[in-house]
Amino acid sequence: MTTIALIGPDGAGKSSITRRVAERLPVPVSTVYMGVNLEASRLMLPTTRLALTVKRRRHGRPDMVGATGSERDATGGILRRTRSALRLANWIAEEWFRQAVAWTHERRGRVVLFDRHFFCDYYAADVAGRRPGRPWTSRVHGAFLARYPRPDMVILLDAPAQVLHDRKGEGSVESLEQMRQDYLALEPIVERFVRVDATQDPEAVTRDVVEAITGLLENKAAGTPAFRTGGA
Repeated sequence: MTTIALIGPDGAGKSSITRRVAERLPVPVSTVYMGVNLEASRLMLPTTRLALTVKRRRHGRPDMVGATGSERDATGGILRRTRSALRLANWIAEEWFRQAVAWTHERRGRVVLFDRHFFCDYYAADVAGRRPGRPWTSRVHGAFLARYPRPDMVILLDAPAQVLHDRKGEGSVESLEQMRQDYLALEPIVERFVRVDATQDPEAVTRDVVEAITGLLENKAAGTPAFRTGGA
């Protein structure tokens, strides 16, 4: 069938818009969370669920941001490197597990709506290698993600960094702007890229996303060639 990823920095409204869009589309839809926050989805491997339990007991963050290691891991001892390797192997398995779930939904004739997407989130740091002094785990992860299936369409919920920061208050304006630029750099990489103005009210954002997806479905049904658009 068709896969669509909704991406954007924190504060863009990805999860809420994903739910709204799934309710509005005139076709069967399945949503799959493709982000690092393990508490945002019940869909995960048993090993990942175990890792989450351990992190909770240690009062750690409920995510796998550290899955690609750190510079210290690259020069650390054998035990640290082994832990990094196991963590990376599990995270790669988790990524492909969620893709397998998406394939299952597609075979059933459903549109798959991704809330975030691993390829998009890690592209700048791990695939393109823009992270200075990145460790070996980042390079390995990037090599696997370079072969990861890409969505039929990527929709960026875009807004100025200051607006995003004012909404959620997480991170800094500078880090949000860097994330935004990393997402914008995906336009020449993915086959179909659409930018939606996320400064609008949620109803307008939902309408624009639904229109983009229904346009894609109509084009695919008619056999229209792939397209690109950066319009907001």
